[in-house]
Amino acid sequence: MRIKKDDTVLVITGKDKGKKGKVLKVFPKTQRAIVEGVNIQTKHRKPNNQMRQGAIEHKEGPVHISNLMFWDKKENAPTRIGYKIENGKKVRISRRTGNAVD
Repeated sequence: MRIKKDDTVLVITGKDKGKKGKVLKVFPKTQRAIVEGVNIQTKHRKPNNQMRQGAIEHKEGPVHISNLMFWDKKENAPTRIGYKIENGKKVRISRRTGNAVD
């Protein structure tokens, strides 16, 4: 996967189009990621022994990675990600500039 944890991404389609956020978690098998502040879902909790009162929680849901684009902080613009072999190591590069990302 080209998007990894702690990357900053831009949402390019869907209800949260145009929002930027940090990737909190990635699920490679399903090709989804949880992004901070994107795809907020409401969860209703019933009362139990730990919580005397029930609660309504808002938390981020997973987003398919095809709806995300890597945000290059140096260029301050979205870019596609490619790979290059440098000194025998695989390195992620920005397709916009050709510079290494990370």
